[in-house]
Amino acid sequence: MRKRELERLEKALLKRREEIVKQVELLRKGNLDTSYKDATGAVSSHTDHMADLGTDMQEREKAFLFASKQSRFIYNIDEALRRLKEDRYGVCHTCNKKISFERLMAVPHARYCIECKSAEEKAKNN
Repeated sequence: MRKRELERLEKALLKRREEIVKQVELLRKGNLDTSYKDATGAVSSHTDHMADLGTDMQEREKAFLFASKQSRFIYNIDEALRRLKEDRYGVCHTCNKKISFERLMAVPHARYCIECKSAEEKAKNN
């Protein structure tokens, strides 16, 4: 891959990472780092109705699961940036062939070429 293409991909990785970090921070501030009392503005930490508490807890759980998924995505981006610095970026982990620039533009953190990823998905679905 040419230097200009690598720089473009690095910028895409860094931009995506920044976006995800902001999303996770918003989740933490909005749902995960606040108590029920703070989140709802309630006078008491007890709700008037059990269904309200259940809904609030479900929303907090969804926020936690989303933040966990996004944190794993940040890890994958960090790994791609590490591979870029170590001059191992853009090489399939399975077949060691170069991953196409088009695939990397679509999925900059990709670890597999499209053929190996398709085979993995097919095996997973069977």
